[in-house]
Amino acid sequence: MRLSQMLFVTLREDPAEAEIPSHKLLLRAGYIRRIGSGLYAYLPLMWRVLKKVSQIVREEMDATGAQECLLPQLQPADLWRESGRWDTYTQAEGIMFSMTDRQQRELGLGPTHEEVITTIAKDMIRSYRQLPVHLYQIQTKFRDEIRPRFGLMRGREFIMKDGYSFHTNEESLKKTYQDMAQAYSNMLRRSGLQFRAVDADSGAIGGSGSQEFMVLAEAGEDEVLYTEDGQYAANVEKAVSMPADAEASPFATFEKRETPGTETIDKLCKFLKCSPTQVVKNVLYQAVYDNGITVLVLVSIRGDQDVNQVKLLNELTKLAGNYQAKTVLFLTVPDAEAQRKWAAKSLPLGYMAPDVADDYIAGSKQVNSKFLRLVDRTAVDLTNFVTGSNESGYHVVGANWNKEFPLPATVVGVRTAKKGDRAVHNPEQTLQSARGIEVGHIFQLGTKYSQAMGATYTSEQGEEMPFMMGCYGVGVSRLAQSAVEQSYDKDGIIWPVAIAPYHAIISIPNISDAQQVEVAEKLYAELNQSGIETLLDDRDERAGVKFKDADLIGIPYRIVPGRSLKAGKVEVVERATHKSHEILIDEVNPTLKQWIEAAIN
Repeated sequence: MRLSQMLFVTLREDPAEAEIPSHKLLLRAGYIRRIGSGLYAYLPLMWRVLKKVSQIVREEMDATGAQECLLPQLQPADLWRESGRWDTYTQAEGIMFSMTDRQQRELGLGPTHEEVITTIAKDMIRSYRQLPVHLYQIQTKFRDEIRPRFGLMRGREFIMKDGYSFHTNEESLKKTYQDMAQAYSNMLRRSGLQFRAVDADSGAIGGSGSQEFMVLAEAGEDEVLYTEDGQYAANVEKAVSMPADAEASPFATFEKRETPGTETIDKLCKFLKCSPTQVVKNVLYQAVYDNGITVLVLVSIRGDQDVNQVKLLNELTKLAGNYQAKTVLFLTVPDAEAQRKWAAKSLPLGYMAPDVADDYIAGSKQVNSKFLRLVDRTAVDLTNFVTGSNESGYHVVGANWNKEFPLPATVVGVRTAKKGDRAVHNPEQTLQSARGIEVGHIFQLGTKYSQAMGATYTSEQGEEMPFMMGCYGVGVSRLAQSAVEQSYDKDGIIWPVAIAPYHAIISIPNISDAQQVEVAEKLYAELNQSGIETLLDDRDERAGVKFKDADLIGIPYRIVPGRSLKAGKVEVVERATHKSHEILIDEVNPTLKQWIEAAIN
């Protein structure tokens, strides 16, 4: 392709709406164009990148025996009601675009396709002889993000590969799950990315085993905790660890003390001259279940620890049946406005004890009249601890469970693991931290969807059995941008060779120089003919502008037919290192072919 004929416009300044380097660079380099909030056009250079990523994904999926198909983007709400996810996706998480057609039928734009694919399996797979089956697609998905940001990272429309497998038993499911773990590693390795596979929370998708594939980058939205021995890695939402040992309490007897202005743990510990490991803090949450019932949740946890809301949400979901519900729609720390809706009297916030009375709640049909009291494992074994007194400005010291305060019946593990904690598998290993961008996620769904939707097959024994299912997703457009976030410099993008839109760009310093044009045209034809995808910058621009644009768009190799032509050579510059080579014109093709093959393999 000749740049003079391409839709190609670059910007010298960072666009105002761009927040992270990759978003700025993709806009500046003319890869994408913002059409609306969270909506982007993929321009010619970007589309070439996306096609290359898609092809790598497709090859690795096909190699496992998965079959490509294409599912509808519009999905009937009834399918999602069958699975029990319609309210979760349209209300709780609120990420599904929903609409009503002219026949007053409710529809959703698919953020994912478990319901559709389960319906297909239900209708078409009758016997165990047809299993296992693995189907996948690459297509546009939709999420109604509250605050779209970071370009393609968190847009409202994106390209994704999602796959779904059906099995007769867990052993078969685990084999495909492991095949996908390997395939995803292959995809990222072939794309030239540094990544880490980590244990993850299953979230609204559900299921048991779950693993994320993180591209390592400073701007990553996710925190990854791992050990240097390579034996453990997990998203912080899922990570477990051993907290620091609690210090001995300085308080031997129980008493109430005036502690003015100590509504935070730091202020309290400074005032009482004690360690936060000897404090039981009591954190209030408000959970709204899918039947409309609001439950006030009091979590008692050690003072130096933080509640992990994803872990807490999972625990509350397990308890949904106690309130005749199926799932949690919302989980929040209730602000003053929320409290006014259910509080019978003003709560002693910052000074609550584990036994704060239920009469603070004005119970109703929509609000449960009792606190749901949970205690994290970090607080269970504390003795002579410090905690609130249920009176503002006062705490108690020297308190003990089942003496001054009843130990809550439900013990949970909802603390947030953090850097520096000891590893569970080996206490001599401490957790390290890195930032990551999630580009892939694989799940062992089990029978969650097949049971809910009545999707069964006839077993060898003639029984009707629900399918065992797996789910496997890769963000194609997200992966492409994460490559930029991982690899750039002050001059622009540095594409990995395997997914770069072109392998090489020939920049003609002076298009009025007949010899430069002749050599450039000859190399352009030869390189493309031999499979080296090459751009020709034949624009009537200054050499400096062309060189800056070549660096900005990140093409791996820049060829310059300039001063060295007198010696029968051209300059070849490696984008990643800025290293310059003078190479004989006849040697450019074989040299680049060798470099590209080495980079891709």
